[in-house]
Amino acid sequence: MPVLSVPLLPKALAAKAVLRDAGRVLGLGYGYVDRIAKLVPFELDITLDAALEKEPELKKLYKDEEEVRNLIDLARSLEGLTRNAGKHAGGVVIAPSVLEDFAPLYCEEGGGSVVTQFDKDDVEAAGLVKFDFLGLRTLTIIEHAVRTINVARSAAGEAALDISELPMDDVASYQLLKGCETTAVFQLESRGMKDLVRRLQPDRFEDIVALVALFRPGPLQSGMVDDFIARKHGRIDGPIDYLHPSLENVLKPTYGVILYQEQVMQIAQVLAGYSLGGADLLRRAMGKKKPEEMAKQRTGFVAGAVARGVNEPQAAHIFDLMEKFAGYGFNKSHSAAYALLSYQTAWLKAHYPAAFMAAVLSADMDHTDKVVTIKDECDRMGLAVSPPDVNSSAYEFVVVGLREVRYGLGAIRGVGRAAVEAITAEREARGAFRSLEDFCRRLDLNRVNRRVLEALIRSGSFDSLGVNRATLMARLGAAMQLGEQATRAVATGQNDLFGLSTPAESETAGPAGVLLPEWSETQRLAGERETLGLYLTGHPLSRYERDLNRFVTGRIADLISDRPMQGSPERGFFGGRQASVAGYIHEVRKRANRTSIVLDDRTGRMEVTFFEEVLQRHRELIVKDALVLIEGQLRFDEQGDTWRLAAKRVTELNRAREQQAQRIVLLWPRAQGADQSLLLQRLADTLAPIRPGPCAVGVRYSGAQASAALELGAEWRVRASLELIEALEQLVGSHGVRVVYGPPTGTASSAYG
Repeated sequence: MPVLSVPLLPKALAAKAVLRDAGRVLGLGYGYVDRIAKLVPFELDITLDAALEKEPELKKLYKDEEEVRNLIDLARSLEGLTRNAGKHAGGVVIAPSVLEDFAPLYCEEGGGSVVTQFDKDDVEAAGLVKFDFLGLRTLTIIEHAVRTINVARSAAGEAALDISELPMDDVASYQLLKGCETTAVFQLESRGMKDLVRRLQPDRFEDIVALVALFRPGPLQSGMVDDFIARKHGRIDGPIDYLHPSLENVLKPTYGVILYQEQVMQIAQVLAGYSLGGADLLRRAMGKKKPEEMAKQRTGFVAGAVARGVNEPQAAHIFDLMEKFAGYGFNKSHSAAYALLSYQTAWLKAHYPAAFMAAVLSADMDHTDKVVTIKDECDRMGLAVSPPDVNSSAYEFVVVGLREVRYGLGAIRGVGRAAVEAITAEREARGAFRSLEDFCRRLDLNRVNRRVLEALIRSGSFDSLGVNRATLMARLGAAMQLGEQATRAVATGQNDLFGLSTPAESETAGPAGVLLPEWSETQRLAGERETLGLYLTGHPLSRYERDLNRFVTGRIADLISDRPMQGSPERGFFGGRQASVAGYIHEVRKRANRTSIVLDDRTGRMEVTFFEEVLQRHRELIVKDALVLIEGQLRFDEQGDTWRLAAKRVTELNRAREQQAQRIVLLWPRAQGADQSLLLQRLADTLAPIRPGPCAVGVRYSGAQASAALELGAEWRVRASLELIEALEQLVGSHGVRVVYGPPTGTASSAYG
């Protein structure tokens, strides 16, 4: 019978939740109910009765609108009831003998876990012990990074790094935090936390501990955070008030704010003479907010403080403050443990960025969205993330030199651990692979099958073999046949008379074959996106980089570089100026009935918001990774302390180029005789399917003895589509095609002036 179990975690219907549930059952619209629920003040454990007293608008709606009154009355009757039963994520109940002797149990549906029917308070009242066990991915990241660092330090003859012995006043680490460069730093990487870090500007370990404790709904909504920051930076009138001279040592680390539960206990000990056990009982009583228990504790606290020379009104005032902040107070030991991991990850990022980011990428390689975020951070940090390589990659991401991370084979979609282990084992046993054919001969193609091989080719894992991806894909079938022949030969024991290698084994380069033209950039990047979840060796936006300034007011980095002056017309909800920006949609955010995107033009990122009418008009264009041109109202959001664009019109970027292109100019390559005729025929074949269109085609030819600028006839006008541009680049080279915008300013040769 079990002696271990998980405690029940009942979820009660709080004020906002019960309004939403009741509204749903009554068939009221979500937006209507949500508007009413949002009138309930942000206050811990607030009831509907208290909300009606504190919020005049809610009280007026209750009085004037029957539908609202019915909703709230129904919600009142349900408020506080248990909505559903869950289980504690990391809690374990331990009994001295079988649990049935102490608590009723049940087995959760569809699982094998035994759960007590007592919640955590009843478990404690029954005399059982409950422990919370938290498994943190960050511990694995730190271990991985330190292991990589120590391999390099050992090779350089340096002592091993002991992560537990870091100096806690490292300047580089605090500079990293103050700069809000906290992506991948434990607990400090969310947008909200970055904003809090920016405002707080931590410069000591105690500040990091406070950050972890402050970033919770209670402190954020109660004004405690603003008060704490103002006190830290000396933005208050007069000196910090520590409530009583004897409490200065207790409250000085938090600038006079009662932030931690341990401070409540220390105040009771120092001011009122509580024992450690008595102070802990006071902390629990304040957390549970039981009136009869609080009245008893108040009497004892005030009497103890008066006996130590504190006047009674001051003692009562301090008790009231303790009671108020105890509802928001956080366990300091928990916060300090998390803060230590935050500091360690910040230190690793500041001093060993490649090793740290490789460890983070390895931990998140099954989550593409996170890999994209970390890859972007590597780009910002100046770290190169190299493509996967069958001759140098491991299963996980690895460090190459000081500023480079090599992509892990295990992060390629469709390539499992068994295939990677087969590849790395063969490479370590017999050396690097010399060709695709060599690779297929040496590996068991049952473990590394065609699907795996195609994924490796599309991801760029064979690029180091010197053959382009289009050619590799074309040769794959023949290479696999050679590999299967070699496997059958080994299985049947075929060998020559003297035990030497068979001809099939000794060939290394494979069939010479013809090198095919490489895939277009669009096709190559699409293969990377499909297999890696991101664009690694380029980006679709780079094809527009040269022309982007033709379409936009400015690049995002320039538009958001400065905060507007106070009183500027660009501030506020109704302020702003007209602007056009272009980029790719990095993220689509949907919150209730509001949609926004994060637009990235590779110089910076900007949030773009959509009103419902604009959203409906352009819905098919607002998808992740789409390349778009957006026109709208650019304004500075005071609350978010950031620039935002309210979209009015969205155009596909390729479409915008087609609309504005006036001429395509080709720099014609030198060729002789039949080659020149073939080139002209290929040009005609390329242009024919794209006709008719508004865009003229010009040719600049420069030979050994003469040069000329020509313009094709009107019947050869085309659309300047991405497909056409890529096809022409295949014909005359990537530097031989240029799109000219606006009214013509001269002959075709002027485009290359």
